[in-house]
Amino acid sequence: MTLFLAGMVLFLGIHSISIVAPGWRRNQVARRGEGAWKGMYSIVAGVGLALLIVGYGMARREPVVLYTPPAALRHVALLVMLPVFPLLFAAYLPGRIRVAARHPFLLATKLWATAHLLANGTLVDVLLFGGFLVWAVADRISVRRRSAAEAHDAPTAPARAMNDAIAVVGGLAVYAVIVLWAHRWLIGVSPLA
Repeated sequence: MTLFLAGMVLFLGIHSISIVAPGWRRNQVARRGEGAWKGMYSIVAGVGLALLIVGYGMARREPVVLYTPPAALRHVALLVMLPVFPLLFAAYLPGRIRVAARHPFLLATKLWATAHLLANGTLVDVLLFGGFLVWAVADRISVRRRSAAEAHDAPTAPARAMNDAIAVVGGLAVYAVIVLWAHRWLIGVSPLA
């Protein structure tokens, strides 16, 4: 659990700098340069992600069960997950979905975390998905308070009418691959089981 917690602190910590210390972040970028800041940011996030993944796998070997969700909630979780990948695509493909969702990446993160909290009740799951849910809510509140210049919008493709269709079709295709095959291969658990 120690590796997992260290990974969570590093990964969510570096992603929370814009939330808790935007002035410090601006000073670091000005002092070190955009490239150096992004390089350091990427290294810390990468190390955090690696520790999180390894620690999560280790913690799952001896799970501490906090609650046992009813089987029906797994079906609800599958429905809650349905818009997640189209929203992730829409974050990078400007169109009506992106405008309606305002911050589709954060909305996708909130839905992903909520779906997994509905279907999983171990301590490590609650810490992982609960942590990401709290982070996404805090970041969304923070984005509202920051100016457009300070908000961390992802680089996007040019606005085109087809972007919404690409986001929906591409997102649903990824969802199908993950539900039918990749989740079991990557995580060891089928969401359909």
